Amino acid sequence: MTEPLDAIMAIHNAFRHDMSIIDAAALDAARGKPGFGPTVERYRFFNEILVWHAHGEELAIFPAVEAVAPLVAEAYERDHRGLDAAFDAMNAAFSANDPLQTARASAAFKFHLDLHLGKEDAHLYRIMRERVPMPEQAKAVGIMSSTVPQERFPEVIVWMFPLMGNDDRENMTRIWQMVMPAPVFTGVKQLIHAAIGDEWAELVRRIPSLA
Repeated sequence: MTEPLDAIMAIHNAFRHDMSIIDAAALDAARGKPGFGPTVERYRFFNEILVWHAHGEELAIFPAVEAVAPLVAEAYERDHRGLDAAFDAMNAAFSANDPLQTARASAAFKFHLDLHLGKEDAHLYRIMRERVPMPEQAKAVGIMSSTVPQERFPEVIVWMFPLMGNDDRENMTRIWQMVMPAPVFTGVKQLIHAAIGDEWAELVRRIPSLA
């Protein structure tokens, strides 16, 4: 059964995958391989999405957890400030045209992000699943989604779905199908199809109503 928090877990997996791609490219650049510029632009968009995600957690997830497990969310909010600083360090390194420092900053960012997301999955969101009623979980996920500027939503789909495995794609699509008005979901479905190309057939096999 697909649950609202499955959408957040899918996004976390996309963050992990994309940061691995970015970090590998930064290391290649430090070794002298050309063509890192487009990866930096990818990283800046990645960070935009990460900021929207973190803001949504601070608006919706952290208060819900605080109500059932006081003082837990404070450490995760500190992690968010650490990720802000890690982005600033990498951005400064690239602006200074320093490939070695950029690779160092990227590795530090990836290490911090992986730890943070792992802790959230194992601890913060476990508390949400076990102690927060399902309607409140759904409400919190809805608030999180609203932090993405609507005009940027198509960009998020194009970024996210190629990074996801089939299980995460299925969970995210089922959740959107449940919560979005039918005309809105029709447009989203078309964006997903365009984003994953030939792999659309597997998603339709899993969710026949998409056909």
